[in-house]
Amino acid sequence: MKSLKAIILFLLFFNQFLTTMNAQTDSFPAAYKKFKAVYNRELKQAGIVGSSFVFLKDNKILAEDLYGMANLEKNQKVDENTIYHWASNTKPFTGIAIMQLRDRGLLKLDDPAVKYLPELKAVHNSFGDMNDITIRQLINHSAGFRNPTFPYKNNKDWQPFEPQDFSQIVAILPFTEILFKPGSKYSYSNLGIVFLGQIIERITLDDYEVYIDKNILKPLEMYQSYFDATPYHLLKYRSHSYYIENGRRTTGRFDANSGITVSNSGLNSPLPDMIKYLNFLIGDASKKEIYDGILKRSSLEEMF
Repeated sequence: MKSLKAIILFLLFFNQFLTTMNAQTDSFPAAYKKFKAVYNRELKQAGIVGSSFVFLKDNKILAEDLYGMANLEKNQKVDENTIYHWASNTKPFTGIAIMQLRDRGLLKLDDPAVKYLPELKAVHNSFGDMNDITIRQLINHSAGFRNPTFPYKNNKDWQPFEPQDFSQIVAILPFTEILFKPGSKYSYSNLGIVFLGQIIERITLDDYEVYIDKNILKPLEMYQSYFDATPYHLLKYRSHSYYIENGRRTTGRFDANSGITVSNSGLNSPLPDMIKYLNFLIGDASKKEIYDGILKRSSLEEMF
């Protein structure tokens, strides 16, 4: 999919950018000019419709670039207010929420996941007891669960984007197996993050989206960020979705409801909001009181 290609391209470009910067620490303009030339060329070659780029250092924007279209049908250009779907960048928000609950004494990272989700006892585990699988293993992708949340889709138009209710996940838990000894290695798992989202909801009695909004988005003043369907007043800023199929650009689903996978991939946000989030991750002494009120630095570094 184009979104994945865009991420891979970005990482390649960014690595080149940093390599150039390290070699020419006194020549940021020259390094950025070289980076931007490669960035624009490769976006065009890959068929990327629209893109935004920002480079931060010491909580300040050193460079930013807006490329292409947010919506081809509406002839809508990408601008600083363009809202993107951030997909699996949602996962660290889930991690922050879990660390908040840990710091408040509402859970321990080494608690068995089944303490909060007894339904997991139905999973087939040939490596031991399901009580051995911990929240820590879910959060660092070492619990042994599969990658896809719902492995039975075959791309029919009538099929939901993702399972909409946790009951659908529960129904297939007896047909779910642990794929390796928990804690023995790492393997990316969307399903494991779904379980963390459910733990957050059961402890706080808030919907996942409500909890994240109250405890992360609003304190960071990310007021244009939201989950799943776009609020009416922000629709004009929402980017569309495109991918390449059989060599041709194809329109993807717009404003899809991520359903039960919201804790994996439900976030939508414009770049100015994400810069506020990035500055929180980086840290800023002038905002220490605000940032520590969300999650103290030592816990954030522990999460990393």
